[in-house]
Amino acid sequence: MNDRERLLAIMGGGTPDRIPWIPRLQIWHTAHSRLGTLPESLRGLSRRQIEATLGMGDPARDGRVFAAEQTGDVEVSQRQEGPLTVTTYRTPVGTVRSGSRTSTELEALGIGALEVEHMVKQPRDLAVVEYLVEHTHYRPTYEEYHAYESAVGDHGYPMVSAGDCPFHYFLQKLAGYQQAYYLIADCPDEVERLLTTMEEVEREYLWPVVAGSPAQLILHGYHFDSTLTPPPYFSRYITPYYQDFADLLHQHGKTLAMHADNDSRLILEHIEAAGFDMAETFTTWPQVHCTLEEARRAWGNRVIIWGGVPSVILEPAYSDEAFEGYMRGIFSAITPGDAFILGVADNIMPAAMLSRLQRIGEMVEDWGAYPVDGAALAR
Repeated sequence: MNDRERLLAIMGGGTPDRIPWIPRLQIWHTAHSRLGTLPESLRGLSRRQIEATLGMGDPARDGRVFAAEQTGDVEVSQRQEGPLTVTTYRTPVGTVRSGSRTSTELEALGIGALEVEHMVKQPRDLAVVEYLVEHTHYRPTYEEYHAYESAVGDHGYPMVSAGDCPFHYFLQKLAGYQQAYYLIADCPDEVERLLTTMEEVEREYLWPVVAGSPAQLILHGYHFDSTLTPPPYFSRYITPYYQDFADLLHQHGKTLAMHADNDSRLILEHIEAAGFDMAETFTTWPQVHCTLEEARRAWGNRVIIWGGVPSVILEPAYSDEAFEGYMRGIFSAITPGDAFILGVADNIMPAAMLSRLQRIGEMVEDWGAYPVDGAALAR
């Protein structure tokens, strides 16, 4: 089987011939390419060629099935204020602005800018954002998706992003977690109105475009966390939305994934109840409290885990012995290998050692054939 076939088999509830090894190499490759520090054996190779050399599949995260376009009486402008890139939105009901910051160090590594100023700072900004939401158009880009899927070929299967759910998008992007929860407490009616508008627009205009698209693997939801989206808020604002969206996708034979670069320990059951089929870039101890064993006990093979390798164990701070022991534990925990794709959470970072990436490729060859014999590895 190739990696495309392995992913489709897992998404369909079947079993692959072996565990797929499909991490995100982009940051590592970009950083070393720009810094001129790629190992000699890999110089002159594209990212895809390096992935093939290391026995990796392509995570294929750049497919699109829609483009969001701002409509209405909106003037969008952008300017630099020192290191801050400020974007301003002028509407008939008011003006809001957001700001992002980068650095020469981050740019050298190919890491994007950080949002440091959020659009919603005070209650009156909520109406402005509501106007922007009401005047957003979703245009299908299915031909673009087909071209991308063809380019990925047998190396993987495209994962198409459909953004985030309204509640968490409000928390993380529109207001920032702290201010968002202040606003929920201080002006709940206004926040509820915005969230309702966001959901109505998505249900009417975004959901049909995604559900009717040729893509099968849909990523919708990012960074849900035990602390920042705790169980009571998850149950109230997140679960009902995703239950309906998941039902729609399942009617069209699609798989719903969430970006699980977070601590999921207290919301594992909520993630499954919401209807998610996959937790992608699933992050585990020591980067968060949650362990792979806890997730497998909670989910069984009902939620596909894509991840399991914390990026820190690929770096020199972890000894070779600790690295080997951790990796053996992964293969033991996933026995016999159902509903699992081996990846790195969240990315392979620039400090990752090539020798360890090569070693994981060897482990997959030696230990990853289905069914995985975890008992033998534990001896």
